[in-house]
Amino acid sequence: MQRLLAFLFLTSSAVAQLPTAKPVPRMQAVPLPHHVTSFQLDGRELTAFHFDPSDRRPFCYPIRTGLEPSQTRMGHPHDPHGHSHHNSVWMSHHDVNGLDFWGDHAAQQGTIRLVAVDREGYEESDEAASMRVTNHWLRVEDEALQMIEVRRMEVRPLDGAASWLLIVDAEFRAPPDHPVEMGATAFGLMAVRMARSIGVHDGGGRILNSAGQINETQVFRQPATWCDYSGRLTQDEKGFAGISLMNHPINPQNPTPFHVRDDGWMGACLNLDAPLRLLPEAPLRLRYGLWVHEGVPDRQTCEARWREFTELPLADLSDPKKK
Repeated sequence: MQRLLAFLFLTSSAVAQLPTAKPVPRMQAVPLPHHVTSFQLDGRELTAFHFDPSDRRPFCYPIRTGLEPSQTRMGHPHDPHGHSHHNSVWMSHHDVNGLDFWGDHAAQQGTIRLVAVDREGYEESDEAASMRVTNHWLRVEDEALQMIEVRRMEVRPLDGAASWLLIVDAEFRAPPDHPVEMGATAFGLMAVRMARSIGVHDGGGRILNSAGQINETQVFRQPATWCDYSGRLTQDEKGFAGISLMNHPINPQNPTPFHVRDDGWMGACLNLDAPLRLLPEAPLRLRYGLWVHEGVPDRQTCEARWREFTELPLADLSDPKKK
């Protein structure tokens, strides 16, 4: 009792001395050493954005709910070298102006490098935290600029850490001196490498898409508005979790083909069957969502979350310096 009274006295005394002190936002985007920003709910990390210039591309890792392990992993469990580009949650593309930004060991290699965080690039509140950056897609050989990307990532809790959204808004623009040719490919743009225990092959997990199709034999490269990958994450009775990767109606193709494998990875194909051409005066605007959740949701629940995602207002990606 004496300790409680002392604590209450100290607290009230501090408030009296700092009457203008503002509440601490529940959601924060916290810059950390070595090119990392941590997205935290009440001080606990849900995910972190990694953008070390020595990496081939930025990525998010870990992806956590109230369960401690990450729902994603770095690399393929059976081919860590050949699939070293499977960086948890990432955006990339196999063919931009003939360069491979998808893999790590191409003869004509590209790399994605964060070049700027806006002066007002961090936003925090009780409802969400976000980060806005500019990335340059470069040819590794001479660092020639191939494409300019503005990306905004928002983490928005729906039910504490047990259910939350990672919303990725992006605008791709050609440099002033040449167009961008994005070749038709199954590899790009938004991708997720699930934890080994969640994979269908290794862990007995489940793939489900918006058409009600199940696992790779039915889901592979089929059009869908969302695709959910769920499975066991811990040995606890309720140790199940997953991620729904959601395509937004503003994207060039919706429903879009999903490239999904029983070995634990899924990606939403931007342009599986036809190339895309970007001109400097006509940027490409995209939005993807990841619903990170505990449990194994049914089709109706995933569909409801997708609809909620599509009803959220689009982020403003315009240059704040020009407003």
